[in-house]
Amino acid sequence: MIDNSNLDSLIGADVIDRNGDKIGSVGQVYVDTSTGSPSWVSVKTGLFGMSESFVPLNSANADSGGLRVDFDKDFVKDAPRVSPESDLSVEEENTLYSYYGMGGTETGVSDTSGGTSSGHGTGAGVGATTGTDTSVGYDTSGPTTDSAMTRSEEQLHVGTEKVESGRARLRKHVVTENQTVTVPVSHEEVRLEREPITDANADAAYDGPAISEEEHEVVLTEERVIVDKEAVPVERVSLGTETVTEQQQVNEQVRKEEIELEGDGSSTRDNRSDGSLR
Repeated sequence: MIDNSNLDSLIGADVIDRNGDKIGSVGQVYVDTSTGSPSWVSVKTGLFGMSESFVPLNSANADSGGLRVDFDKDFVKDAPRVSPESDLSVEEENTLYSYYGMGGTETGVSDTSGGTSSGHGTGAGVGATTGTDTSVGYDTSGPTTDSAMTRSEEQLHVGTEKVESGRARLRKHVVTENQTVTVPVSHEEVRLEREPITDANADAAYDGPAISEEEHEVVLTEERVIVDKEAVPVERVSLGTETVTEQQQVNEQVRKEEIELEGDGSSTRDNRSDGSLR
């Protein structure tokens, strides 16, 4: 339940929709001029909180997490645009009541966060100039403005912020693969050698008995493959970052006021601030 005891804590509080999504933050609190009870808040939305939407407090609740309203985020952001710089008139409040499917009012509401302003109040009727010099121009919408209109427009301010977009890590693990290496190996084989008796070997041939039994033996050798493994460092791998700049377009709607001349004058002279005439 929202009452006058916790109005100060609402200013700047997060506004949460029925699904738990953040809509924006509370800009101003408006109270019913007849009962003094809070009935509306303006919600700062959009980039840098440049836009404000109105949402009723009849079904809202405030807790440590912020102000919780019983509407969807997009529904609140699409509410009829009403300037939050002054009091709500009866017509503006009825427009908002109609949008939110609630009953109308005949009293209007007042802004409690920055003093009372009459920019949206009911002023004097058409022609209530109160002594204004009509040869220069006078305001027909209320007695609180001067002899000229101020044209305003929204300006788009775009900035950047750093957010985490992902993570990368190095992980070392062991894999096993087969390697085939060809190694030359040698071995000895027995070869039977025969030679005839000649003068050169006759002495060795006749040395010993004429007939006897003998045995001769030779030792054979061969090479065998020996495998040994050694771990050696081959490279160092580390993580680094580099900044890549790209162009990204921002598409956002901005509002501006246009001033048009209406009348049946035969000629028009437009003195612009740059000195040019139209």
